[in-house]
Amino acid sequence: MSDTPPSSPQAPAQEPADAVTQAFAEHRELLFSLVYNMLASVADTEDVLQETWLSWTARNRAPGAEPIDNPRAYLVRIAMNAALAHRATVTRRRETYIGPWLPEPLVGPLSADAPEAADAADAAVRAESVSMALLVVLETLTPLERGVFVLHEVFGYAHTEIAEMLGRTPAAIRQLAHRAREHVHARRPRYEAAPHVRQQVTERFLAATLGGDLDALLEILAPDVTLWGDGGGKAAGGLQPLQGRGKVARLLAALGPASGNGFDIAYRRVNGDPSALLFAGGTPYAVLVLDLTPDGGQVRGIYAVSNPDKLSHVG
Repeated sequence: MSDTPPSSPQAPAQEPADAVTQAFAEHRELLFSLVYNMLASVADTEDVLQETWLSWTARNRAPGAEPIDNPRAYLVRIAMNAALAHRATVTRRRETYIGPWLPEPLVGPLSADAPEAADAADAAVRAESVSMALLVVLETLTPLERGVFVLHEVFGYAHTEIAEMLGRTPAAIRQLAHRAREHVHARRPRYEAAPHVRQQVTERFLAATLGGDLDALLEILAPDVTLWGDGGGKAAGGLQPLQGRGKVARLLAALGPASGNGFDIAYRRVNGDPSALLFAGGTPYAVLVLDLTPDGGQVRGIYAVSNPDKLSHVG
């Protein structure tokens, strides 16, 4: 779906149609970010936005339709419920996925001063970005827990607003929010390293990996580091996450120098964090995102996305 919603042959007079389209376009960035944080897939997010657009236009262009007082609230409710319904499809697809599954990366400019990107996927990086590591944790929540967490913790909606959106009582929403927050905080630190520290560590990590420097890797990796390689059966990637400093360091030191020949490296923000893109012959080869200890001293998570289906939006 493009940034301009599709036209409809059933649209009424030009002025109402323009108002309907404009209202959707004004909130599309918010809707994209919200749904992506639920599904972690650009293609699935676009499908849900298309469903939301169709529902929005059908409601507004029905004969005798009353104006909607709060378009933002209406659109968020429709998009969130559509995303929740879509989770079943996403879950079934993951059951047959080859190797570790990682979110589809959202890539934006490294500098906040860079020209703004044109499409909603890049705009979401500027909006309410959720880190790659946090998205992985959110995959362990139930769909409703995830929905409540995203709406409350990321977008700041009150429990009463969420209750109305999801058709639950405020008490039930508070319970879901508490459960989700406790689950996430048990697996993620509340404080994270500063962006400039992430950039420096990413550069050091790549230099050690591509140079096959085992000692440097052992120094920069945390004892409980985990390597996730998402190739989806179509590119390089393991069948299971690899855990432990010694195992990960030896693998990277052995494979890095050979696989790194001919790579061009570009530094970008991926899901809001400074990260690295590897290109081979001008074609995206992998997106590398590091998760650091809270003080930024060591790497505790390595997320490498090389599935070409997930790199189609990377440039």
